[in-house]
Amino acid sequence: MSQEADLPNGWIEVEFGELFVHPGDDVVDGPFGSNLKASEYVSAGIPIARLQNIDRNRFVAKNIQFVTLEKADELERHTFMPNDILITKLGDPLGKACLAPSNIPTGVLVADVVRARVTHCWADVSFLCHQINSDNVVDQFKEQTKGTTRPRVNLTKIRALRMRLAPMAEQARIVAKLEELLSELDVGVAELKAAQKKLRQYRKSLLKAAVEGTLTAPWREAQRELAAATETGAQLLERILTERRTRWEAKQLAKFKEQGKLPPNDWQKKYPDPVQPNTTDLPVLPEGWAWASVDQAGDVQLGRQRAPQFHSGPNMVPYLRVANVFEDRIDISDVKEMHFSAEDEETFKLGHNDILLNEGQSLELVGRPAIYRNELPRACFTNTLIRFRTEASVIPDFALILFRHYMHSGRFRRIAKITTNIAHLGAGRFAELEFPLPSNVEQAEIVRRLSDQFAQIAEQEAAIERGLMQSIAQRQNILRAAFAGQLVPQDPNDEHASVLLERIRAERAERAKQPKTRKTKQKKEIAAVVSQLIDVLAEAGDWVPAQEAFRRCGVSDGALTDQIETLFAELRALDKAGRLAVEPVADEQGRKLYDKLKLLEV
Repeated sequence: MSQEADLPNGWIEVEFGELFVHPGDDVVDGPFGSNLKASEYVSAGIPIARLQNIDRNRFVAKNIQFVTLEKADELERHTFMPNDILITKLGDPLGKACLAPSNIPTGVLVADVVRARVTHCWADVSFLCHQINSDNVVDQFKEQTKGTTRPRVNLTKIRALRMRLAPMAEQARIVAKLEELLSELDVGVAELKAAQKKLRQYRKSLLKAAVEGTLTAPWREAQRELAAATETGAQLLERILTERRTRWEAKQLAKFKEQGKLPPNDWQKKYPDPVQPNTTDLPVLPEGWAWASVDQAGDVQLGRQRAPQFHSGPNMVPYLRVANVFEDRIDISDVKEMHFSAEDEETFKLGHNDILLNEGQSLELVGRPAIYRNELPRACFTNTLIRFRTEASVIPDFALILFRHYMHSGRFRRIAKITTNIAHLGAGRFAELEFPLPSNVEQAEIVRRLSDQFAQIAEQEAAIERGLMQSIAQRQNILRAAFAGQLVPQDPNDEHASVLLERIRAERAERAKQPKTRKTKQKKEIAAVVSQLIDVLAEAGDWVPAQEAFRRCGVSDGALTDQIETLFAELRALDKAGRLAVEPVADEQGRKLYDKLKLLEV
């Protein structure tokens, strides 16, 4: 942060904790890990704010977990309510902040989330939240975690963050302008992300069109008009099978000769025929195509298993594993080695244009394929991968197109077996899969057309990515201007921020003099409010928003925290007793906005 001399007129710079009446109670983190375990999560109850729910200036209401009312009561110190600032203190990047949403009356924090609650009217929570997400504060988080492999800050460091406080009227002007500018920026970002999503869908539709023959339908029509003689897919398959058997027989005869033996009777009958495709329920292919199996279209080989005895040896060979094989991309930034005997190396070595598929993966990514193009000379592979080596007349890039389609369409998922949360493709199951086979010439045309289309998509995606990066820079420019006092005009008549800080300190000193409210007194006050809640719902006689019901009881945001939490607990109790109906109200996109309540007759 800049020095005091660089501050705008009327501003001050203080530690974050100084902006709270009770820093020790108002700025807290979640419970120690053992006090809130994942095994205690339930399907409904009090929501939990986790790291994945917090983004910059946005609460992500996805994959919400819950705890019981009893557990929430036990963790009362670690709760949040609407308009609390939620801050991440773990992750990369850390220090992301958002306001707790209004449709969650109360919730519980996890250990690596901080809640900052402003209980006075001299600092705007949105002003503070935006500032935490600005470069000024982000850079402080980076400085505190420099050199660490797992970025994390503690609560003391968060309370010590250097923050700027503007005059109250200027805070309001800044927040209003930020909301205006950032909302416009958010609309642009949403449009870019929607376009990004459409391109991903378009890529998938192109893969589907390629392997179903619709992509090259005009090409086939042109070939018919030219009366071009082309080997059909069925003829190609017959040739592949004949050539494969011929190679096997030649290899067997060479082996007999090497052993000085005559071929035994009926030795050709031992030929291992490749798996036939199961064409039941398969769609009709375009004219000139044929159904084969993966096993017929090439050679399927599962990699070698890692074992302690291979960790060292005289023939250490680099090997690829799941972590190296992404969709249509081999990553050799992290490659390991193990010992392979000469025989094993010959079996498991990779050749140019071999296709590698993830054998074990998450269900969505199982079978993720890429072509090995000699990125790492003299490489082998482990049994976390399956190698597919095409027959000579099957173009590897065409096979890759098919396998990418199978991954995205769910075909690989349907044959995968799940063990210990890992989906396994299985070399045998993979070999049995159907393989649509066009002529070699049409395979080449499919690869060419798809390559051209994908190149255009890549250009559009790069342009979108540049737009998104520009929006990030623009957002930070806006925030930088806001907290440099340059976003809105300053008013010399605004009350100096130092006066606000004095009031906060005076309130802190005054609260320190007051004896703590005894629990028995608190319970009586809460019981009175709960009784009033039932009266409010009875008087309404119909549906009423939960926050409105609280307001009619005299409880509003930023006020009586204990009462709000107890009211919410009472609502749950009334619901269980069958006296309360609760219905969520959602927007047009199906996102929950708030709950509405109705008291039922006994």
